[in-house]
Amino acid sequence: MAHNIWNYPNTKLSGVLSLSREVGLYHCEEYNATKIQGILEEAFNANPQWLEGITSGCRVYLKLNLLMKKKPEDAVTTHPALVEALVRILQGRGAQVTIGDSPGGPYLPGRLKSIYRTCGMEEVALKTGAALNYDVSETLVHFPEGKVSKAFYLTSATTKADKIIALPKLKTHMMTKYTGAVKNLFGTIPGMRKADYHLKMTNVEDFCDMLVDLNLCVKPALHIMDAVVGMEGNGPSGGTPRNVGALLISSDPFALDVAAMSLVKINPQSVPTVTRGVARGRVGQIQDIIIQGSDLNSWDIKPFIAPKLSGHVRFERIPEFITRFIRPKPVFIEEKCKSCGDCVTNCPPGALTLVKGYPVIDLNKCIRCFCCQELCPQQAIIIRRNPIGKLMER
Repeated sequence: MAHNIWNYPNTKLSGVLSLSREVGLYHCEEYNATKIQGILEEAFNANPQWLEGITSGCRVYLKLNLLMKKKPEDAVTTHPALVEALVRILQGRGAQVTIGDSPGGPYLPGRLKSIYRTCGMEEVALKTGAALNYDVSETLVHFPEGKVSKAFYLTSATTKADKIIALPKLKTHMMTKYTGAVKNLFGTIPGMRKADYHLKMTNVEDFCDMLVDLNLCVKPALHIMDAVVGMEGNGPSGGTPRNVGALLISSDPFALDVAAMSLVKINPQSVPTVTRGVARGRVGQIQDIIIQGSDLNSWDIKPFIAPKLSGHVRFERIPEFITRFIRPKPVFIEEKCKSCGDCVTNCPPGALTLVKGYPVIDLNKCIRCFCCQELCPQQAIIIRRNPIGKLMER
């Protein structure tokens, strides 16, 4: 794979990630591009700083959440109605807009095309004239300020843009409990390189420290969260869609995530992307955030069902040969499995093999990243928690 090298202090990615504690919270009851455009325009008129610097000729990269090949109604990916609305606003300012992401699995033009089509992005591009990213090259960006990652291979689409706007989806997550603005930037790392981070950082706190580094390195100008329909339960792909009816906007991904979790009643302090961010001086409590657009207390959202699994399990003083049996593990449902082999392809440590068409796991190799569950197109994988392991969670 072709790649270039950028030295962090001299690149467009240098600078300081916004410490703004302002988050816009807006009612949006349906995926209607015209109505969403009106909501966004009202928000941007009230907060012109959110689109500061986006003028004629500005190259804007919309970094979506296109985890995998799923239809918009599955609530796994950023909805095309939101993307279309934002593209039209940016084009109205003269910007050159590119739409893209690096989904899970191989980062190849043909695979991107299939995902763009199924997720509704091809249609957005046809309607608006925005470009879809098919550049699968990568750029090495040195980041000496990082705590656990001093450099990142990033998709070249990320590094070539003048401005990056990220469009995450509000979902729960089996590894990190919640995924939103901060974790969305993992999709700036190309294809199978993501597996390297899972292999090197099997501890969830180390992995989330890496995500903090990544956010501090990439620094999108803005984050707009699709929370019209979110996902609860076994997210980020195998959970249950939940109507929320909201859009959230902020230049600070940490503040946005805390606001989103508070909206759906997930305790931010139970989510490692928040706690690792707090350790680095980022916001971690809703009391420290200024909510604009609507009053958070006026929302009556039934608490999201979030995975009890968060990666925080005590195994001190327990032999390794025992821990592999009491830690949570993937379980494969044969009647749902289509023998596609995606779980085997996307397993970072190579713990899975196909035997007579069905996946078999080697628990000695499994690092509990749950990429198999996350990227299974048939939702044929569940995460089973051992009763003894449940008692040891904190």
